[in-house]
Amino acid sequence: MTLSGPDALRALDEALRDIRREEDEIAKRAARGAELLIKLFAQEAELYRLLGAIRLDDAARPAQAQLIAEINGTVEATISRYDAAFADAEAGLQHAEADLARGNAERTALQSETTKRDVELTALVAKARPKLGSDAGYTTRLTTAQELAAQAEQSIEKLARAEADREQKGRAFRDDELFMYLWNRGYGTPGYAAKGLAAWLDGKVAAVTGYERTSANFSLLKEIPVKLREHTERLQEAARAAAAEIASIENVAIDTAGGRNAREAIETSTAKIDALDKENVVLQDRRDAAVLARSKLAQGSDPAYASALDDLSAMLERPELRLLLAQARATPMGKDVSVVEQLDDLTQRVKDETEEAREYQTQLKTLASRRRDLEDVQYEIKVRGFDNPHSRFAEDQLVHELLNDFLRGGLTGPAYWERWRQSQSWSTPGYGGPGGGWGRLAAVASGTGLSRPRPSPLRNTLTSAA
Repeated sequence: MTLSGPDALRALDEALRDIRREEDEIAKRAARGAELLIKLFAQEAELYRLLGAIRLDDAARPAQAQLIAEINGTVEATISRYDAAFADAEAGLQHAEADLARGNAERTALQSETTKRDVELTALVAKARPKLGSDAGYTTRLTTAQELAAQAEQSIEKLARAEADREQKGRAFRDDELFMYLWNRGYGTPGYAAKGLAAWLDGKVAAVTGYERTSANFSLLKEIPVKLREHTERLQEAARAAAAEIASIENVAIDTAGGRNAREAIETSTAKIDALDKENVVLQDRRDAAVLARSKLAQGSDPAYASALDDLSAMLERPELRLLLAQARATPMGKDVSVVEQLDDLTQRVKDETEEAREYQTQLKTLASRRRDLEDVQYEIKVRGFDNPHSRFAEDQLVHELLNDFLRGGLTGPAYWERWRQSQSWSTPGYGGPGGGWGRLAAVASGTGLSRPRPSPLRNTLTSAA
């Protein structure tokens, strides 16, 4: 059973909604836990007040009452600030989500309209293609464009392997302190500036370590990816030019068959879709920042909250309170036993809440990572035109077992995307060739890996031409 491009996108949208819903639930539970932790300090202070009422004389009670009042005031102020800050963070996140929802709704409407025009265009293309197929010049150019696109894609894969080799095999060179000492000084190159005794000593080190041979190997390891990158960029440029030429020829044939209005309507819509997709990346990054701000509050890592916890802990560790507890344990009187037991229970509850907070923190980090990876996969599907109705995925398990495996951590984001990429094909022969999806040249095309831009330069990948 195959999966269509639009169905694939909808399935990923649903999965992303589920992840965001789970993030929201955990963040709210974590926030309730963070607030409860503060309240437990107030309960502890009240228990110390009860101990004081039993054991302290009239002269000592006012000082204790002042300390308890100070603790309660800190608790109330902290909760008030925390609730306000969390509400602000939640409002910021909801605003970001609303912006994303509006963009997604507009994209869905545009895609729906484009699909209708594509049905018109497909019928006209069916008339135009046989004539193009009998044109020897077009057939030759098409073959050349397809070969160039394949060569560019293969070159990208070679470059990726070369860069991986440079990182992996280069580690042994970088870990060799003597080698890196000479390398960083430019030994054996025109840039080497040492003279006299320093140069003589460097020469001895070079001879002992075999620097001449090692540096030649290290240079080659570093140069191969550079040369491959230059070669790949030339192939990409040639492939783009060939693809643009094919698209131009096809457009003339389509227009002659009466498809100009449908073609131009699709081009206009897809340009808007491209713009929305670029905006979507920015909005997702903005939403990520809002999620992070809320998560910090929910996890209790907000500086103001952490400072209040430290202050309260210090107050409850005051010598006079600890002495009061020690005396109640040593020589219990009245309700001392019950109060001490409650204090011990509170200590355990604080430990439990702290441990649960760590679990929430881990869960939120995992969910954020899964969501981001899934958005990366969705980005690739969009940017390659794989959400086109002519696009097919041979494995419907991509949105069932494989999706569940990815969400459980059994598949990495890149590995999950690779299954999508390998599974994809076009239902119409020749569709989605050099001209890309929707009968157009793709505005952005990608290599084999994930290419979604990040706020910080996490990836440095080349893109293919088709």
